[in-house]
Amino acid sequence: MSLSGIKVVEFAGLAPGPFASLILADNGATVIRVDKPDSFSPDVLCRGKRSIAINPKIPSGREALLKLISSADVVIDPFRPGVLERLGLGPEVFLGSANNAGLNPKLIYGRIAGPPEGYGRCATRDSNFDKGLAKPLWEGHDINYIALSGALAMLPGSDKPAFPLNLLADFAGGGMTCVLGILLALIERGKSGCGQVVETDMVSGARYIAAFPLIHSLIPESHLFGNERGKNILDGGAPFYDVYVCKDGRYMSVGCLEPQFFKAFVNGFLQALPKGFNLNGWRPDPQTQGNRDDWNKLRDFMARGFQTNTRDYWAAAFHETDACALPVLTPEEARASSSTGPEQSFPLAHPRIVGSQPSKPPPHDHHLNPGQHTRQVLHELALSEAEIRKLSLDGALGKEAHSSVVSGHKL
Repeated sequence: MSLSGIKVVEFAGLAPGPFASLILADNGATVIRVDKPDSFSPDVLCRGKRSIAINPKIPSGREALLKLISSADVVIDPFRPGVLERLGLGPEVFLGSANNAGLNPKLIYGRIAGPPEGYGRCATRDSNFDKGLAKPLWEGHDINYIALSGALAMLPGSDKPAFPLNLLADFAGGGMTCVLGILLALIERGKSGCGQVVETDMVSGARYIAAFPLIHSLIPESHLFGNERGKNILDGGAPFYDVYVCKDGRYMSVGCLEPQFFKAFVNGFLQALPKGFNLNGWRPDPQTQGNRDDWNKLRDFMARGFQTNTRDYWAAAFHETDACALPVLTPEEARASSSTGPEQSFPLAHPRIVGSQPSKPPPHDHHLNPGQHTRQVLHELALSEAEIRKLSLDGALGKEAHSSVVSGHKL
């Protein structure tokens, strides 16, 4: 596989970090997740990974991690800026500085933060608000970071913007963007032989992902995002780009933007509606799309029309047409209809690299116990039994390992 032979050390976190390392593991990299001893991990993005549980605050644990990272190609740091530096595991330890040689100068050090360094002052002239943001903003989650990116203010919603789960900042702007940086750094390392620090933050990443609508919002004459939120074609303002409720409470998506697709939708919709269905005598035609004055009537007509029958009826009515009208599937339905069949519960790696040497995909395990492979990984680092025993006695491997050694049992 493309990343076979690449060794990755991922410090345990949630969402963007695990997703970044999942992508690397899915493409052949060897990934070791570093967990806290005696902890529980809710992470489900574990496919193809192993776990070592070790405490870097204990000197012997830190020394073991120094050895692990010194033999790695990539590190993924999901913590706030400065956390790994305070533990003695910052990038300068491995990449070196002007005065000191590093332990692993070819290392790619991937970092994922919330806002960029120094971010936090708003453009507003409200002095009280500015005063509250005198320090950089590090605390937050996906919804907060897309709020700062400008993207959340553009998303659809009747009274307020609706946030897209935690997809935009955590996974697109965070994890996926970090992987892009890691791959670019690996390419550069192939030319220069030098490692690099990949600085990813979820505010800047979300802005980059949202570049298309954000740039359009600066163009007053843009028909896509030039108006206020909710009155543009792609943010719920257009009735032919929206989601509709059907008779059974399930949904249909409609996205017939181009005139030829809108024509196919209108013709198919009118044909599938009950005979004589109309809105106070009004029915749309292919020219309705170009007349904004009729959009409110069109939306009402479509909403009432979809309510006349079930989602599956409408899915069948538009099947294999150019109407751009498709059913909204539940996660269970999407899994059952995937090309790999219902037995494939875990989303497959994507994209497929056609033409590369086929290889066996990693097992589809969505749970990884912290420390599940600790002893195996320590042996791979060539640590002796005496050294592993010392780690246990020091408490670097957790309370259970310490108790086991003290009581005379083998770890």
